[in-house]
Formats: sequence, structure tokens, C-alpha cells
Amino acid sequence: MKNTRLANLACVAASAFFTANAFAAEVTWRVPTSVPAGSPFYENFLERFASNVSLLTNERVEIQPYGAGVIVPALQVYEAVKEGTVEAGHSTPSYLVNQDPINSIFAGFPGGMGPETYVNWIYEGGGKEALTELRASEGLHSLIVGIGSTEVFAHANKEITGPDDLKGLKYRTSGPWAEVMRDYYGAVPTVVPPGETYTLLQRKGVDAVEWATPSSNQPEGFHEAAKYIVVPGVHQPTFLWEVFMKQETWNSLPEDLKPLLEAAAKLTTYEALSNFYDNDIQAMEEYRSGRNEVITLDDAFVDELSARGQDWIANKADEQNEAGSSNMLDLLEDYNEYKERWENNKDYLIRN
Repeated sequence: MKNTRLANLACVAASAFFTANAFAAEVTWRVPTSVPAGSPFYENFLERFASNVSLLTNERVEIQPYGAGVIVPALQVYEAVKEGTVEAGHSTPSYLVNQDPINSIFAGFPGGMGPETYVNWIYEGGGKEALTELRASEGLHSLIVGIGSTEVFAHANKEITGPDDLKGLKYRTSGPWAEVMRDYYGAVPTVVPPGETYTLLQRKGVDAVEWATPSSNQPEGFHEAAKYIVVPGVHQPTFLWEVFMKQETWNSLPEDLKPLLEAAAKLTTYEALSNFYDNDIQAMEEYRSGRNEVITLDDAFVDELSARGQDWIANKADEQNEAGSSNMLDLLEDYNEYKERWENNKDYLIRN
């Protein structure tokens, strides 16, 4: 009887072992991001992507999200992937503009496309292929997992209504906008990780901050730390986030999994953008009914800011071209051509 009981227990243990392994993921990637766990970008982009990957691959691939600072610092995710510290990373090209300004075309810049035009350029106009080529030149493979709606121009302790208000303004920002603010308006841009932005604004270490969309900013509490909310977000009409890994990591995947991961990424992008649009409306309603004063910049100032941004990026492309690389100039021409075609033919669209 004892031997029979032991045999039965052994069978149960073996069955449990093989059952667990039958459902174990074939591929597991630790994916740190540049934002704190629980933030809207973390949930709407990275966690959504992890869920879609699990669904479409039938749990053969497991994406393990990690918030900023858990494995690597917020602004060092690209480096961590290149160094092999983690299998993949999640961040935005905005943090690479100072290394190579071509990233500004994908990060979003003042005077650039809005989200409606941009998402179509990415998936139908060659933008995705251009980013894939750029990352391949760096030894990486990119999966676009998020395109965002327009950001809030600023949560501010001071009124901002025109160019004079920008001179000397201590402004938490990053990417192309930081350079436009400094070079064209004499502002004082400050770059800090997302998790430090609220404290900086609350303690008046800066006069204003820009971070993300209305609904993304809401849980950060910026509207509680500063009176003024300035719109529209001409500085960042839209933006892109990506999951990236070494090219050899991508190449090592089973061939049947690659299109499933691409599909999960694209699904994530469209779902996340729709989610932003809906949540942003709710956030703006709450802002307007609360203690904040919402300042809407006039059209002339918005046009001026857009022109400054376009001038900045054109100059960067020319500098690269004169230095011997036409990549940025060629890509910017393609980008601007698509933008112009969209603007010239949008009269058939009904917009509320």
C-alpha cells in the first residue's frame, strides 16, 4: 500500500511538472521603461502591450514590465538594452534627440504632425519602416507600441500667453522643445526624469512643466501644484514610444512569433491612442471645472511656435547633411511631403 501511495504521489508530481512546463512561456523578456510603474504610459502602452502579446501568442511570449529605476534608471533604458542588461526596453525617441537629432522626427516636434496625420504616416506612409531602418543601424529592432494624443503645453505657476512670457522661464521639458525654448526664446529648460517632475513644480524649482497629455498629467497631480494649464500642446502635437531589443534578440525568435509580436504592437498603438482621446476629454472637463485657469494660446502665437520648431528641425537636418549624412534631410522631406499632402486633401473630412 505504501509503495502504491508513493507511486501515485510521483505521478501527481510528474503531471504537475509537465503541466506547468506545457504552459511556460517560450520567450520571456524583462522590459524596463522610462516612467514609474502605474503611470498612464506604463499602463496604456507597456502593460497593454504585454497583455496583447500574451493574448496573440497564446502565452508563448511573456513581457515582464518594470517601472523606471527598478532595474535601470529612467533615462538609460536604451543603453541598458544595448549593453545586454535586459532583453528589451520601453522608452521614447525624445530621450535620444541630444545623441542624434533624427530622433526628433519620431519624438514629435513643434510644427510637426498631429496624431491623426502621424499615425497614418507611420503605418501607411513609410514612417514605421524608416524607424526600423534607423534602429537597425544601431543594432536594435523596434516595435512601435504607442502614439499619443496632443500634450498640455504647460502646467505653470506663471501665466503664459505670448513670447515675452517665455524669456527666462524655468521650464521642465525635453527633446526638440527644450532646444527651441532655449535657442529661440531665451527660456531655461531643465530635463529631469518623469518621477521627479511633480516635486520640482510643487517646490517652484521651475516655473512650468510639460509632461504629457491631459489625462496622463492628471494622476501626476500637476494641476494641484500649479494654477495655470496652458493649451494647445503645439510643442508636442503627438509622440511615439517603442519597445526595442537587440537585433540578434529579435532574430532568435521563432519565425511564427515575429508577426504576432508586430500585430500586438500595432493593436496596442491604436487601442492606446483611442484610450488617450477619451480620457483626455474627461480630464479637460475636470480641469475646467476645478481651481485651475485654463489658458488657450491664440492662433498667431501657436503659428509662431510651430514656425520656430520647423526652422529648428530644418537647420538640424541641414547640419547633418553638411556633415556628410543626408539621412535626416531625406526623412524630413518625406515626412513634410506626407504632412503637406494630408493638409491639402483634408477638406473631405468632417471634424467635430
